[in-house]
Amino acid sequence: MKIVLSWSSGKDSAWALHVLRQLYPGAVAALLTTVNEAFDRVAMHSVRRSLLEAQAAAVGLPLHVIPLPWPCSNEDYEQRMGSAVHTLVADGFTHAAFGDLFLEDVRRYREDRLTGTGLTPLFPLWKTKPTDQLAQEMVDAGVRAYLTCVDPRKLDPSFAGRAFDATLLADLPAGADRCGENGEFHSFVWDGPMFGAPVPVVVGQTVTREGFVFCDLDAAR
Repeated sequence: MKIVLSWSSGKDSAWALHVLRQLYPGAVAALLTTVNEAFDRVAMHSVRRSLLEAQAAAVGLPLHVIPLPWPCSNEDYEQRMGSAVHTLVADGFTHAAFGDLFLEDVRRYREDRLTGTGLTPLFPLWKTKPTDQLAQEMVDAGVRAYLTCVDPRKLDPSFAGRAFDATLLADLPAGADRCGENGEFHSFVWDGPMFGAPVPVVVGQTVTREGFVFCDLDAAR
């Protein structure tokens, strides 16, 4: 069993790594991330590639980066993902893992695209517990993260740049998913039980772009 983990730089993929290492010791062999070519940042999370690479070093896994054009059509996305999957299978990978929690359409899309490729999908966090409990479990276990992207239609822009901690969980409005699974927010993890060492970062400027609020993070000097 040789697993590649879809790595967004956020808390759910980091927690998926933690769970997978308990379920299948030694089986996770690489991380897979899409990066916006124009900005050299993680797609949607808008995290600098340098921080992404620091994360991979901290968890002790090689990083496979899929560059995506900007703007990126669905055809471009599927072509580049398909090429990456072909390479991974040739390298002996047998499974692809994802940190999805409960969105049926997202899971179905991943399963459909991997059918017949040689990679079997894994969903180690799928409906394991209510997301408010899962979020608290992450915080209690020492997951440390910042919110890098907020959808202002679902969450006040002031949440961008905040630490993912017990105070934030208490401050989230009643209708917001505590793990942000409905797109309320995205995050960057800088420490946790899956890390060999923290990735020190500083919170920078917050900007609004294309309807989303992004908080820039940079390596602490």
